[in-house]
Amino acid sequence: MADPQLLAEVRGVTVRFGNRTVLDNIDLAVHEREIVTLIGPNGAGKSTLVRIMLGLHQPGAGRVRRPRGVTVGYVPQRLNVDPVLPLTVRRFLSLYSRMDRQQMIRALGDVDAQALLEVSLHNLSGGELQRVLLARALLRQPQLLVLDEPVQGVDVNGQTELYELIAGLRDQRGCGVLMVSHDLHLVMARTDRVFCLDQQMCCTGRPEQVRGEPAFRAMFRNQTGLVPYTHHHEDGSESEGWCGQCREGKNHHHA
Repeated sequence: MADPQLLAEVRGVTVRFGNRTVLDNIDLAVHEREIVTLIGPNGAGKSTLVRIMLGLHQPGAGRVRRPRGVTVGYVPQRLNVDPVLPLTVRRFLSLYSRMDRQQMIRALGDVDAQALLEVSLHNLSGGELQRVLLARALLRQPQLLVLDEPVQGVDVNGQTELYELIAGLRDQRGCGVLMVSHDLHLVMARTDRVFCLDQQMCCTGRPEQVRGEPAFRAMFRNQTGLVPYTHHHEDGSESEGWCGQCREGKNHHHA
């Protein structure tokens, strides 16, 4: 079986703004059919690293590689739209791609949002807007999806649905996904590989490996008050996670 195709890679990347080091000697690669999630505190350099991998920012040192012909779809962290501008989802999508109505409907259908085509962008919920942004990225038929905080402004139920949708797109299309997230409660179950960043690479690996890393535990205990737990439910089942916001609806205690 052939090795998965490399979609984007950085080696030894360092970025400094004045006397401040933003990224220090970072190595990261994303391949087809995998979801890689960048996590870390605010100011860790996550968005800067994403911009470098997209070719939007040049590092002070190191190497950036993206094989010729690899197409990229990008969902930004936030979208600023003039509140007085009358803009439907259809018109918004047409600003970024010369696609006909049926192609737009298919892209929206891939994210379960086809009913939103003629809805005003200003009337969308947080979850609906993120689906539209994801559909816009899919219009490029990307081999690599880059998602910067894709569940920002979305409620917990909507976050779960979006993470499941992203995993489904990876499975259906065979694309690679590079995702930035602050959410530990959901994302650890929806990613293949975690890259923990705080200017330097603190730890990386599969979620079950990273959970046990001292650097990971120290970082998120200090930053968010999260501590590792095991849920013991009334039905005798257990589930691992990070305490700080327990889910409602199940009686449990922590080990």
